[in-house]
Amino acid sequence: MAADKTLRAGASWAILLASAVLEAVWATALGLSDGFSKPLPTVVFAVTATLSMVGLGMAVKRIPLGTAYAVWVGIGAALTVGWAMATGVEPASPLKLLFIAGIVGCAAGPKALPAK
Repeated sequence: MAADKTLRAGASWAILLASAVLEAVWATALGLSDGFSKPLPTVVFAVTATLSMVGLGMAVKRIPLGTAYAVWVGIGAALTVGWAMATGVEPASPLKLLFIAGIVGCAAGPKALPAK
């Protein structure tokens, strides 16, 4: 029974992380959609935003909402900015990388805390 509960909690975290990745995809697609005037990025935005929200909703069945939302937003934001820097859309700097690492650390921090 305990192993089953652990497995379900692990699956919830995997769903949450996948949803955070999808958040970065929809945010990037939103920027590329040019105000929803370009069909492909608009469709990618709509599909990935929907899947990201569904995944977040599934994850909060087992993960506290505050923790899940912090992880979802933090990882999604860090991936979005990371992708923008990697593709040259946004300039990279050591200080910006440090702050992004801080976002990820703060988002992952609640998971490292004891459950009770």
